[in-house]
Amino acid sequence: MKPCKHLIFAFLALAASHTVQAQTAPLDRVSVQINEGILLESEITGMIKTVKANATAAGQALPSDSALRTQVIERLIMTRLQMQMADRIGLHIGDLQLDQTIGNIAKEQNLTVDQMQLKIAEEGMSWNQYREQLREEITLGEIQRIQVQRRIQVSPQEINSLVKMIEEKGLQEVEFQIGHILIEVPSSPNSEQLASASKRAETVLKRVKDGADFRRTAIAASSGPKALEGGVWDYMNVNEMPTLFAEVLGNAKPGDVIGPIRSGAGFHIIKVLDARGLQTKEIDEVRSRHILIKPSPILSEERAKAMLDKFVKEIRTGDADFAALARQYSEDPGSGAKGGELGWADPSVYVPAFAQTLNALELNEISEPFRSSHGWHIVQLEERRKTDATDKFNTNRAHQLIFRRKFNEELQNWLDEMRSEAYIEVFEPDNNRG
Repeated sequence: MKPCKHLIFAFLALAASHTVQAQTAPLDRVSVQINEGILLESEITGMIKTVKANATAAGQALPSDSALRTQVIERLIMTRLQMQMADRIGLHIGDLQLDQTIGNIAKEQNLTVDQMQLKIAEEGMSWNQYREQLREEITLGEIQRIQVQRRIQVSPQEINSLVKMIEEKGLQEVEFQIGHILIEVPSSPNSEQLASASKRAETVLKRVKDGADFRRTAIAASSGPKALEGGVWDYMNVNEMPTLFAEVLGNAKPGDVIGPIRSGAGFHIIKVLDARGLQTKEIDEVRSRHILIKPSPILSEERAKAMLDKFVKEIRTGDADFAALARQYSEDPGSGAKGGELGWADPSVYVPAFAQTLNALELNEISEPFRSSHGWHIVQLEERRKTDATDKFNTNRAHQLIFRRKFNEELQNWLDEMRSEAYIEVFEPDNNRG
């Protein structure tokens, strides 16, 4: 398994482990109420156990059990809130879509699904548990995309400004790996709350500057989105990282510690963990076309897939034309009228299921039907090319960088809003009523 590609085995996805563990606990109790739902003690202890096992394997020190428990509870709360939102809007990942994703993952790793199942078992996880963790991971990704994407607007002026800057100065040649600790303050804090948070931030800053393990400190003290991952944000250049980070990095070098920086969320401490030149100055683009069929109360998932199965057979035998079918049947208004043509794009701009399918295709190959959050698709890969991302920085690439930066910022805003509006009660063992 490749943990860098699949978050199942990263700390970010550990919240998902509660599903099966909660069922196997012989004795249990309610530890947290989250709106109309509950969090069981077995879910908390199961995730703590997994975090500790992963930390041991990675040689990573952890904070005290009480600090770790606090972070685990918070992560599980945020996961549960997002899953509740998915339920409210009717977002459910069916077995057909799940099987499709598993097939793509196996193909990326040059495995059959049966071989992948054996590998999962060797790593100590049941196949059912893996499937449910993956189902939850896909759901979290989709609910975030649905809820956050509509909050983002990228203006032509922003794109033109970035393109102009790139043309004048060249693409930033450095990517930074950032460590981030957030000392949170309440919304509309009073002077005492502000002073207390400021004092705590200074204490944490001194601890980090005195050589304390940053990741361990972040797990213990941070309220930031990456707290349980040790506060670590993966490599980004300044055009795609959150504005707060970009504004203070300047000519920062690995090892530099910056802060505390005040924002509406609280006090931030940033450490440059690493810096590197961009791994590639070229981006891979694809030209493709697709047909989209959307299931509905009238058209079932099975019938939508069956329609596309029929289309694929007819196109491959020469009994039907891809473009003609797209114009007649595709429910993607942007591409349907153009025979399904999507034009040139970096595959990462598409939703994960679509991007994964494209990446696995050979030139001119037509995919089997697959499910994304938009519906059922077939896609044909028409061409591939490499585009120079330094000398020919284009509008689409500028849009992607700005969008990614805003997405990270708006995702945290959305999570904070959802958290503040939720009813949450944590029961201590002595006064638990469950």
